[in-house]
Amino acid sequence: MTRRVLVTGAGVSGRSAAEALVEAGASVTVTDGSEQRLAELEALRSRGVELVPGLTVPPEGIDLVVTSPGWRPDAPLLAAAYAAGIEVIGEVELAWRLDQDSGSPATWLAVTGTNGKTTTVTMLESVLRAGGLDAVACGNVGLPVVDAVRAGHAVLAVELSSFQLHWSDSLAPAASVVLNVADDHLDWHGSAEAYGAAKGKVYAASSVAVFNADDASSTRLAAASRARRVGVTLDPPPEGHLGVLDGVLVDRAFSPETTALLPEPDVRPAGPHNVANALAAAALARAVGVSAESVAQGLREFEPGAHRSVQVAESGGVRYVNDSKATNPHAADAALRAHRRVVWIAGGLLKGADVDWLVEGNADRLDAVVLLGRDRDRFVSALARHAPQVPVREVDSGDDGGMVEAVRLARDLASSGATVLLAPAAASMDMFTDYAHRGTAFVEAVTAEVAASSAAADPRVQGR
Repeated sequence: MTRRVLVTGAGVSGRSAAEALVEAGASVTVTDGSEQRLAELEALRSRGVELVPGLTVPPEGIDLVVTSPGWRPDAPLLAAAYAAGIEVIGEVELAWRLDQDSGSPATWLAVTGTNGKTTTVTMLESVLRAGGLDAVACGNVGLPVVDAVRAGHAVLAVELSSFQLHWSDSLAPAASVVLNVADDHLDWHGSAEAYGAAKGKVYAASSVAVFNADDASSTRLAAASRARRVGVTLDPPPEGHLGVLDGVLVDRAFSPETTALLPEPDVRPAGPHNVANALAAAALARAVGVSAESVAQGLREFEPGAHRSVQVAESGGVRYVNDSKATNPHAADAALRAHRRVVWIAGGLLKGADVDWLVEGNADRLDAVVLLGRDRDRFVSALARHAPQVPVREVDSGDDGGMVEAVRLARDLASSGATVLLAPAAASMDMFTDYAHRGTAFVEAVTAEVAASSAAADPRVQGR
């Protein structure tokens, strides 16, 4: 490769793209609005990479732009590249092209959807490894795809966001799935239709299109594909589907007869949405020849990630559950439905999403609500309309102290048998670095609150 390439964004994916391009022989320039992030790439100067802060037009001679997924298409630099006839792609598309040129490309299995992507792709990684394959989860899950390609893994379980798919045009996974589609990132895509279309791009050149037969949008997007279509459902599956029969996950798509995979109670984390995720992971793995025995082994060995329906503590008959990964209403709905009585901690950046349906559908399980974050007024309005009987408390603080106050209020509102659930239904960046920072703040606040309550109840402490 002798091209001149501009990389926009000096974050994790930008660094990896720059390093891969240098290895491929390209002349590379990296730009970012943050001089601090650029400074973290200083070592790349010795490899010929030029670091230029704040570009708004491509430098002379650039013939390819590789953009980080967070950059919107209407960003001035990208708009200028389009106007100049310069191709713009993302890091995932770059990884695909480098992989195809390698002479021994990996098998790609792609996972997208509004919710459940990370759980599904890490379940898939566990299943593939149980089947003896050299597999790695990569993409939006954390490891840049280009790094997974450079490492030479045989099978890639690729988590793809709508942003990454927007900037990808030639991906042809062996199998792919759209888990579900609900309003999210409307501020970035501009409309629900554009958001759904971005998700649907994963099917464009897939050999097998796995779809959620219980989700209308997933079903519709797969129907437009010319790939072999395989459905997953929480009901007994028809021929060509995977589903649940008499409490057992079964395959009726990749076996001539109904093949048992594993009992439904063996799926972790528990909950219908995670059974659906497990079925999707199983379908993708079965599409590339992984045995039913390896599917069962991989799902049993799967360790759920942090901040996804994790019980933090139980005190005084009250459970405290961290689902900070519920960054949109659809994810929060799944989290809420897993519990009978909830003191709900919610709020943050809604990104244009509607919460009326979420509140209305879960009003009967809400004991109380504690709200924090920038868009909490939207929750207040929805609660007033659909759950006026539910006590609501608001937290004004905009730092980690806000989570401490939220947990204290939730503890005071909770009675034995209830679950204090952090399932914000919104993004975190108004108060926290990311959802992991928010979840960690919750865990720390709960741990301190439970310890203080235990000490106060200890007669040995009281008598001192």
